[in-house]
Amino acid sequence: MRTRILSISVLLLLLLSLAAAGPALGEELETPAQVQDLLDTMIYGEIGTGGIIQRLGKVETDLFGRELPGSISERQLGLMNFIRNGTLGQPSMMFKTGLAEWAILHEARPDLSLARRIGEIERHLEGEAGEGRPLAMRLERLLALLFPGQLFWQDVNLPANLVFKASFVDRVSPKSAAVGDIVRLKLEEHLSVEGFLVAPRGSRVIAVIDRVKPPRSFGRPAEIKFAFDRLEPLGPEKVPVFLGDAAALATKSDTTVATALGTSVVGLALLGPVGLVGGLFVKGDAPDIVPGTPIYLETASSSGVKAYPVPSSLHGLLGDDKGTTPAEAQAQEVAPEQGQEGGMPLDQD
Repeated sequence: MRTRILSISVLLLLLLSLAAAGPALGEELETPAQVQDLLDTMIYGEIGTGGIIQRLGKVETDLFGRELPGSISERQLGLMNFIRNGTLGQPSMMFKTGLAEWAILHEARPDLSLARRIGEIERHLEGEAGEGRPLAMRLERLLALLFPGQLFWQDVNLPANLVFKASFVDRVSPKSAAVGDIVRLKLEEHLSVEGFLVAPRGSRVIAVIDRVKPPRSFGRPAEIKFAFDRLEPLGPEKVPVFLGDAAALATKSDTTVATALGTSVVGLALLGPVGLVGGLFVKGDAPDIVPGTPIYLETASSSGVKAYPVPSSLHGLLGDDKGTTPAEAQAQEVAPEQGQEGGMPLDQD
């Protein structure tokens, strides 16, 4: 543990070199004000007050115990890579935090700030939060308690059409939904590939309100259509997801899920070949889709992601949670109920 904590000084030296690596994932840098807003939100859950230099110094001090040298852009880029992207073989702070949550809480909590997430892990593991100490040091101490040896991530391939279960976090009302609204869901099972943890239960899934159709003739109600966009795994990548044939089959075949969605959903909208966005239609006169409503989705394409190679001694933490292949979804198909296709209401248009 002492070696792990002493490594904070090494992390500081590494951070000073991160800006030279450039932005990860081909991202374009925003203005310094926008970058600072994002840094504040990731660490504290809200945008700070004061000037950019003051806020930047606070983030550095809260993370490492002191401010770092360099220009504003160099310091911000180094922090972005340290917190979110990772570089030079080093997992990001977000990756490590999600991994610690998986180990102790059995689910990730990406909607909380990093400061709160680390404090919650400390309270579960040691009974109280380590307030007053640098966040990076506190996280490394937790990792030393939870995992033997040095943590690292590895590139793995997440296959296309891998089916997984998610549930809505946000309430969706057909009466108030607007095009462009972001809708949050969360992963209901740990997603792993051949012993590599890609995304713990609780990982964020994002959908967008793609279209709103106004009421039509003959008393037909308004409709809205979701487009499912991405899964946010442990690593910095964004995994494209959609509601394709395999996911629709799994949704229809799971009577619990079909029942939960059945009162609200006009039909599953499968748009074009695999890889294009798929969504679902919701009737304008239907009840709201409430938080906790489940649905199956699938990966839209093969994706390279950073994942944690789970040691054999920790495989029990993975449980039976994993994605489902299209062949497995086909094997799970149940007989449709009379008057319905797979137990789901049909669009009468």
